[in-house]
Amino acid sequence: MHIAIGNDHRGALIKKKLQASLEKLGHQVIDDGANEGDDCDYPDVAAVVAKRIANKEVDRGILICGTGIGMAIAANKINGVRATTCGDVETAKICRRHNDVNVLCLAGEFVDHGDFEPVIQAWLETEFEGGRHDRRVNKITNLESRCN
Repeated sequence: MHIAIGNDHRGALIKKKLQASLEKLGHQVIDDGANEGDDCDYPDVAAVVAKRIANKEVDRGILICGTGIGMAIAANKINGVRATTCGDVETAKICRRHNDVNVLCLAGEFVDHGDFEPVIQAWLETEFEGGRHDRRVNKITNLESRCN
């Protein structure tokens, strides 16, 4: 799977560890984030990763800031992106099965790297169920076109 990772300065340390873990699992990773010591604004990074999703350059995106909240808000402004914050395995599975979430936003300052690994693994391995959920995801897509 092709995955873009983006982060602001508050997610730099975790990004490097996650990138290594994802590559070890055989994923191709694009690093669109800040490095340790860099100062940047999360909306700028979220836009880069979200546009990669919208343009189908990557299959999924992972964004990391202090809480994950700002990244999710910014990423969701790009058509075709369904981003959410997530910190546990069950939510990771449900957001994929029911909402076809394609950008996972993580709280770099509140969770240790090791705690993210099972969440990310569940999110990457869970497929969208479709069916009744297709109708709802299509309604979200329709909202994008009506509001822009």
